[in-house]
Amino acid sequence: MTGPGRSPSEGAPGPTVGQETSDTVGRTLGVLARLYPWPVGPSDELREAVSTLESDVAPETVVRAGYGAGLLAGMLAATLTLVAVGPLATVPGAVLGLAVVHVVHSAPLVVARVRQTAALGDGPALISRLVLRMRLSSTPERAAAFAAASGEGLLAERLAVHVRRAEHTGRSGLERFGEAWAEPFPPLARAVALVGAAGSAPADDRERVLDRALVTVLDGTRERMREFAADIRGPTTALYAFGVLLPTALVALLPAGAAAGVAIAPVTVVLIYNLLLPAMLVAASAWLLSQRPVAFPPPELGDHPDADTGDGAVVAGFVVGVTAWVGTAPTFPGWAPPVSAVGLGCGVALWLRYRPLVGVYSEIHAAERELGDALALAGRRVATGQAVETAVAETGEELDGPVGDAFQGCTRRQRQLQIGVREALLGPHGALDRLPSPRIRTSVALLALAADEGRQAGEALLSLSDHVEKLRRVRREAKHNLAHVCRTLSSTAMLFGPLVAGATVALADGMAGEAFGGGEVSLGWLGAPVGVYVLVLAVVLTALATALRRGLDGPLVGYRVGRALGCATVTYLCSYLLVGVVA
Repeated sequence: MTGPGRSPSEGAPGPTVGQETSDTVGRTLGVLARLYPWPVGPSDELREAVSTLESDVAPETVVRAGYGAGLLAGMLAATLTLVAVGPLATVPGAVLGLAVVHVVHSAPLVVARVRQTAALGDGPALISRLVLRMRLSSTPERAAAFAAASGEGLLAERLAVHVRRAEHTGRSGLERFGEAWAEPFPPLARAVALVGAAGSAPADDRERVLDRALVTVLDGTRERMREFAADIRGPTTALYAFGVLLPTALVALLPAGAAAGVAIAPVTVVLIYNLLLPAMLVAASAWLLSQRPVAFPPPELGDHPDADTGDGAVVAGFVVGVTAWVGTAPTFPGWAPPVSAVGLGCGVALWLRYRPLVGVYSEIHAAERELGDALALAGRRVATGQAVETAVAETGEELDGPVGDAFQGCTRRQRQLQIGVREALLGPHGALDRLPSPRIRTSVALLALAADEGRQAGEALLSLSDHVEKLRRVRREAKHNLAHVCRTLSSTAMLFGPLVAGATVALADGMAGEAFGGGEVSLGWLGAPVGVYVLVLAVVLTALATALRRGLDGPLVGYRVGRALGCATVTYLCSYLLVGVVA
């Protein structure tokens, strides 16, 4: 389908990053599936998830690939631990193999759930477009076609499919669309049903029914997020206790265990802190994300002029990593230079790589805050009989923010190229190219529609400005409900976790230097696996906190993970040094 500003006649784009990733995953699953050539029976849930992802990989291939990956991982783990553990090496190998099988079989379910969650974040905007188009023309068929063509994302794509299937049948496709989303998000299905009912309602009741449709989906979204914020406190507390506090506290018991004659091999600590615990953290984070009922998808910045930041970030990260290695070598034990180099080097590289994109987000968020005022000003002018072109020009002069600049750019493009409002705003190299926000583009699509509808579209634009503000409040409330939990996760990743870990390692080193039972206990290697675990915490907990509050936003996750890696590394090393001096 084509979204706002895109024409079906435009050339087909080349492969995207997502398509290339999907092809790579498909080839990898095919290779792993060959390791288990026996017949399998996929579950109905897996079949549905693969269908939701629209993948070319058969469900049977996913099941066989899981068994193949489990066999491969189990044999590898057993081989690596054979020397240290002896004949019992089959135990960790079997456990790891079964875990890998479960991960591969569950991954499509989690990814499908996350994609569905991101799609539902567009539900209020989709209903808003349906409602506003119905106010211009009380025909559900035309409203459904407009809402699908003017939107982006999974919901708009699925609605477009139902619209095409309903052509020449006398139906709008809304009924089937609502039925398809009734189970994952009942408020959306009820709102769609109300929009369809408004088409046959008397004129006096139509406005009330349409308003009720929008209220239904907004209240449903708000209530779902409130319930999720309340339900998630228990699991995140358990994650904090068993994933951070308990593992770091147990480090202090290692010297006492060694003094009591309990053999503590470095490979055991590495397996627990650098394999088992990180795997548990990732699995718990994936489960928490899959429980999120609604996520608001981030803007796509693939074609933005500031999206390509070059190789400077990688070079800077390498220089910082080398400097950190050299700077920590004279003062800290031998495990500290590689930990500091990886943590600070990768952190700086990620921070610099995604910092320009986060700056673009700031511009987009400023534009979204200004959007309601822009639509209200333009709608008021159109309602009084002004042409849309004149309304856009005068509104652009009144506003000082990004939307005002875009409207002024639209006016210049119209005069220079003699094109319409839609092409000047949404077309190739249009005035909104620097603001690739789906919410802005779908709202402005109705402004472009006003050029064809004329004066009657003015009232619809005024209503749209009110709807935009309501949608923004819902998103703000959703983020606010999760703020406390996400702040706890972020502060643990950057500060409290590394602080406790560094102090615990320093105390363990101090105890290890003393004589127990006629000999000294040496744990000089302990800082390395614990340091790696600190870096893992910085990555996983920061990514989880960001994704819970803002959705799976790659650039924002990368930016915050980079910042967390740098802070965690410095905190870990400083805590170790200070406590070591005091102790």
